[in-house]
Amino acid sequence: MKLYLLPLVAVAALTAAHTANADEALFKSKPCIACHAIDTKLVGPALKEVAAKYADQEGAAELLAGHIKNGSSGVWGPIPMPPNAVTDEEATQLAEWILTLK
Repeated sequence: MKLYLLPLVAVAALTAAHTANADEALFKSKPCIACHAIDTKLVGPALKEVAAKYADQEGAAELLAGHIKNGSSGVWGPIPMPPNAVTDEEATQLAEWILTLK
């Protein structure tokens, strides 16, 4: 019976890895990368810092998607984050991915 579970676990792992790679590729294809890095603060906070700040907050994905799409001011200091040319779906995808970073 355990032999039947092994392929299912492998497929699930590959699917998760593919999704994470697609999300990171989306991040790298957008202007976000000019001011943000995953592990290091640049102009804006590291994405892992963002994930930690909003980890247990209800509605965090929607809030972050709004910040990504519309910009924000005063959240992480005096430098405002400009709006980004992303669709609502891309903003949501990026926000959900950011919240998975540890």
